[in-house]
Amino acid sequence: MTELKALKNRYEPWKNLHAGIEDLEVLHELAMEAGDEGETAGIEKNLQLLISRYEKQNIFELMGGEVDKNGCFLTIHAGAGGTEACDWSQMIYRMYLRWAERKGFSVEEVDRLEAEGGIKSATCRIDGDYAYGYLKGESGVHRLVRISPFDSNARRHTSFSSCYVFPVIDDSIEVDIRPEDLRVDTYRSGGAGGQHVNKTDSAVRFTHLPTGIVVACQSERSQTMNRTIAMSMLKARLYEYYKQEKEKENAKFAQEKKDISWGNQIRSYVFQPYTMVKDYRTKTESGNIQAVMDGDIDTFIEDYLRFAWENNAD
Repeated sequence: MTELKALKNRYEPWKNLHAGIEDLEVLHELAMEAGDEGETAGIEKNLQLLISRYEKQNIFELMGGEVDKNGCFLTIHAGAGGTEACDWSQMIYRMYLRWAERKGFSVEEVDRLEAEGGIKSATCRIDGDYAYGYLKGESGVHRLVRISPFDSNARRHTSFSSCYVFPVIDDSIEVDIRPEDLRVDTYRSGGAGGQHVNKTDSAVRFTHLPTGIVVACQSERSQTMNRTIAMSMLKARLYEYYKQEKEKENAKFAQEKKDISWGNQIRSYVFQPYTMVKDYRTKTESGNIQAVMDGDIDTFIEDYLRFAWENNAD
């Protein structure tokens, strides 16, 4: 039923779009036969609406990867910049949460490491149709330029945070994890959660010894639930790792392994001396930085999907 629903969601909009085009053609022919030029404005308006619907629907055709339709895990890490970077990490984390809210996706935070001024790292799971397909191009380093609120001399600072996106893997995709390759550590969760969370070793950390991949979860009160979520994250990370090995394109996929510093950014967010968000891959820009930080990043996401498709097509 889930697969049938997904297919209908892909098919029905194209069917309706085709019907709308046919209706508009008939309306245009009738207007021409009657010599009614007054209908031109209405036809033009409807045409623009159809074009907008086409462009929106066509985005799905750019997400044809094996796991593009799945949900995803999103991890934010603070980079160079100390307290500034931790504050920036919290800002960009909020940006993605607001974007997910706009899309109607569900979000569950699975791990969070607090730091002075913000967060050192945080991981959340985003569930919704094509969540991974939309966000896969967001992996990379994000650069902030602003007058620091932490600097008493009001000097301009540059900070960096990295974003890493990997897909939620469903049961139809096999990822082999041998028990002897896994080290399991349990510890007490930090932050809110009540006495049970703080007095028992409910948090779980998995280390995959052959690859060195580490995942952790402390969002649930139960160690069993945290183990389940952590295992899901590990499978997703290993899927990406083996995919990199298979395709021999490590540089393309291993964005998280790049230094979180100058020269590796995919996008810059400038608050002073002017306001501008610029993507270095697609050259997409926006001067409305407040809207972007409030989750209005669809233009950047969609332009990257077109950019990636055109480059692969070439």
